[in-house]
Amino acid sequence: MSSSNTRTTHILIFPYPAQGHMLPLLDLTHQLSLKDLDITILVTPKNLPILSPLLDAHPAIKTLVLPFPSHPSIPPGIENVRELGNRGNYPIMTALGKLYDPIIDWFRSHDNPPVAILSDFFLGWTLKLAHQLNIVRIAFFSSAWLLASVADYCWHHIGDVKSLDVVEFPDLPRYPVFKRRHLPSMVRSYKESDPESEFVKDGNLANTSSWGCVSNSFDALEGEYSDYLKRKMGHDRVFGVGPLSLVGLESSCGGDPGLGPNDHVTKWLDGCPHGSVVYVCFGSQKALKRDQMEALASGLEKSGIRFLWVIKTGMIGKGDDGYGSLPDGFEERVAGRGLVLKGWAPQVSILSHKAVGGFLSHCGWNSLLEGIVGGVMILAWPMEADQFVNAKLLVEDLGVAVQVCEGADSVPDSDELGKVIAESLSQRDEVKVRAKELRDDAVAAVKSDGSSARDLDRLVEELRNLHAK
Repeated sequence: MSSSNTRTTHILIFPYPAQGHMLPLLDLTHQLSLKDLDITILVTPKNLPILSPLLDAHPAIKTLVLPFPSHPSIPPGIENVRELGNRGNYPIMTALGKLYDPIIDWFRSHDNPPVAILSDFFLGWTLKLAHQLNIVRIAFFSSAWLLASVADYCWHHIGDVKSLDVVEFPDLPRYPVFKRRHLPSMVRSYKESDPESEFVKDGNLANTSSWGCVSNSFDALEGEYSDYLKRKMGHDRVFGVGPLSLVGLESSCGGDPGLGPNDHVTKWLDGCPHGSVVYVCFGSQKALKRDQMEALASGLEKSGIRFLWVIKTGMIGKGDDGYGSLPDGFEERVAGRGLVLKGWAPQVSILSHKAVGGFLSHCGWNSLLEGIVGGVMILAWPMEADQFVNAKLLVEDLGVAVQVCEGADSVPDSDELGKVIAESLSQRDEVKVRAKELRDDAVAAVKSDGSSARDLDRLVEELRNLHAK
């Protein structure tokens, strides 16, 4: 097929407005644009600035900007989950469903309409939309294949799952077992006959009924679960293309903006011995309460280990309850050994620095992949959403993580936490060795002959074949 024809293969990409969902899909969009596909990204006005680096690098990418629909549970002016936290997912997913008709109007007025819609797995209603437009829908999982498998089983057996304290997954590889409270938050929030819940359930069930699935994962990490989904879906249009942070726009431009050779964080890390620093960060949506902050601060202090702690600030609805507040005198007591950053931090660059040996994480999927790419061991504190499932994969299946706490409201024992941090960073054990091996596997996956590169090429060829039909 000639290049002039391949450029007319038009794809509509629909990200879900949460940082952990949008950024990997935009990294994939960068890769697809390099393959000479015509791309339109659907976005609401306040999320448009997130696209700026991608649009600057790829001027040919078009945008479809539609107003964010109103919803009684979403304050006016809010269009992204980061401002609401995990509780905002149900209403935002429901609100975005109102874009169904505007998308159809746009599609029918287009002189070269898309042959496929590639949409986030939180936007499963787009399968019905695709069917009406006689195009295919591809579900994008910004999460693990294990999570996709667990969630699909839960939604197909939601009555049983909601009635059990411990849920077994006999159809899945390794026969995983989870406590109900450790299942994805969306499953646990489901209420039978509630219209919003039923909308979310139907959307989730649509994911494995879609024409194909793409995930920010790779074979060496969890190939057995992608194989499971291929068997379940009855075809091989299941594509693992991660870690996307290794092939995204920032990677191709030399890493995160803001961590240059003269940056104070770089200078501080450069002065630390190899593998001596534990990096502490709980993602873009989680702020710790006062007692959690005090216990974590005390644990870090007692560990005697160097640390770099990123503290989340400014989430709506957190009030003055001590969220993100450090104990009095803490920074003075740990001066030189510890560095505290408030707000955003260039996480990819930090985790890739030779001084960083451990990552105390909430186990969000993007953070875990960035830790894997950095070759650091994970100190797991799963809190909500998919994080317990992710922690199981890394702690039990892969052995590259150690669990130190669990639960969104749990307060760790500071003595025990300090001991685990100290032992984990000071010893060379199998967990550290396996973390380095998994980093090598991740790098190999995205090279030209790697599993993720091959799956990306296979996805692009499938998309071009759709246009040729």
